Amino acid sequence: MGSIGTESPKVEVATVDVISTKGLIQNGHVYLDVRTVEEFQKGHVDAEKIINIPYMFNTPQGRVKNLEFLKEVSSACKKEDHIIVGCQSGVRSLYATADLLAEGYKDVNNMGGGYLDWIKNEFPVKAPKVKNDI
Repeated sequence: MGSIGTESPKVEVATVDVISTKGLIQNGHVYLDVRTVEEFQKGHVDAEKIINIPYMFNTPQGRVKNLEFLKEVSSACKKEDHIIVGCQSGVRSLYATADLLAEGYKDVNNMGGGYLDWIKNEFPVKAPKVKNDI
């Protein structure tokens, strides 16, 4: 059985759906995308305050946890910031949210369903422009 190689502390994680997330980021919440840089560059939630800090890295041996994750978040966000954590489907963001709450962040929510649900709801995304060479 595959494991993402993390053991997050037991904390109560609040999960919000993509509809609620859209409203929260429109009202100033930081959107923390914890997908890999490659995933992020292919397309991401269109938010004014968006940060990409991978929770996991892809390696030849599979995905491994970013051991600098909490340090990297602390350099970009304050513990009092209002943060929505999202990933591709909602699994990595659940672990990342638990880690942030255990670290003392006050207002952190997991976006259930992830980027896949965001796209399914046809919410705004930023994606690279496709060149049509004719």
